[in-house]
Amino acid sequence: MDDLVPASELAAKNTVQFPNESADYRSARNALLAQEIELRRKMEATAALRRALPPGGEVPQDYDFVGPEGPVKLSELFGDKDTLIIYSFMYGPGSKRPCPMCTSMVGSWEGKFEDIRQRVAIAVVARSPIERLEAWKQERGWRQMPFYSDVSGDFTRAYVSPEEEDIPGYTVFERKDGVIRHFWSEEMDPNMTDPGQDGRGALQMDPLWLLLDSTREGRGTDWYPSLRYEDEH
Repeated sequence: MDDLVPASELAAKNTVQFPNESADYRSARNALLAQEIELRRKMEATAALRRALPPGGEVPQDYDFVGPEGPVKLSELFGDKDTLIIYSFMYGPGSKRPCPMCTSMVGSWEGKFEDIRQRVAIAVVARSPIERLEAWKQERGWRQMPFYSDVSGDFTRAYVSPEEEDIPGYTVFERKDGVIRHFWSEEMDPNMTDPGQDGRGALQMDPLWLLLDSTREGRGTDWYPSLRYEDEH
């Protein structure tokens, strides 16, 4: 990337101008545009490093899950794809209601399921019984995103929390020559959060936050999505 045109030079070519904006606004906006170009480049460089990871560890067993149609193996979740994304949804058997943040994120994927499955397989896994998970899907009006129950907890303990805590997880597996290996997982935790930030991972999986980040108010530090907005119209 050393031969790329400096971001400041690219930003200087910007001809966009909106009604009644001041010179100060345009100067600051072009400076911000240069930073946005740098951010895009950093994101792509990071993704390239991720794609270049060496082969991960072979999965120790073909984990058992339960879906709406009955028992299913990890290997079966791949279908005809070579990559499988599993999101570990915070809705343990001891939880009265699911995690609002997990619900917000999975809800944003629901409408994109047909697009996602053109490239990779995807599944949502939680520790609650499948009947409880299917009831939650029905309550939310979700029809496409597939949910599975990790009844034994073996998968959760291996790839999400050895103590089987009710925490989220995002895990990517790949299959090659009949061998399933771990490819990548989100590893940032709250201890890695910078001062003044809410806890978040390296990848922003929920477009809710990207939308809010485009506003002056931003995402804030004390607001999170809810399962219900009873006072909203």
